Amino acid sequence: MAKNKFHDGPGPSQRQLRVGEVIRRTLSEVLQRGDIHDPDLNRLSITVAEVRCSPDLKIATAYVMPLGGRGEEDAVALLARNKSELRRVVGKKTGLKFAPDLRFRLDETFDQMDATRAMLAQDIVRRDVSRPEAEGANDDEPDT
Repeated sequence: MAKNKFHDGPGPSQRQLRVGEVIRRTLSEVLQRGDIHDPDLNRLSITVAEVRCSPDLKIATAYVMPLGGRGEEDAVALLARNKSELRRVVGKKTGLKFAPDLRFRLDETFDQMDATRAMLAQDIVRRDVSRPEAEGANDDEPDT
């Protein structure tokens, strides 16, 4: 069986998706309430966009973005500095048998969306996109 050229293997399992979403909600709630004992971290508003879990559920990578997109590196550094406390709170609140090791990365989906918008705004791309699909759409009608 040939591999799909867009994926390196099977996607995440339902369990990985479910655990990732539970961790995402818990992290969001903890960060919103300021339950962590770090005043620097509690000053920030951080969005947790997604959490991806490894197949064995031992590692959870949280994709985060500070509100307004400013201080991105500082936010990731503060989260990394408090990851043991965050892991403890996540384990306690989620009821997972084993709390995964937390890793934090910047969420780059907004940057990707901006790049896509910029590409679609180019004249040559707009011209190609706006071409009527009908050029080959009437192939089922006989030529006269």
